[in-house]
Amino acid sequence: MIGDGVNDAPSLTRASVGISISNASQMAVQSAQVILMNGNLSKLLEAIDISKLTVNTLKNSIFWAFSYNIIAIPLAMGGFLNPTWGALFMAFSDLIVIGNALFLNYRKLF
Repeated sequence: MIGDGVNDAPSLTRASVGISISNASQMAVQSAQVILMNGNLSKLLEAIDISKLTVNTLKNSIFWAFSYNIIAIPLAMGGFLNPTWGALFMAFSDLIVIGNALFLNYRKLF
């Protein structure tokens, strides 16, 4: 929901994502989850693209974290993985997730 007036505030609150512009009524600004700071609605498309990239990055990070755990935990339970190596692999897994999040700054928008 996109709104800028007092009458839009209840809808902004109940919407999945409420979007308002910074020069809207104070009630609308407080009710919205996303506020476009310059009042330019063309930035809305950029915000949607950024959110899509963020969701894709989260899915990618969760995939790699689960992949590591699916492989490493059974190996550790079976005694085939030294705790030192397990800790190093876990740190490496964390670095992949952090690097993936940092790479979000350099990705091109759709």
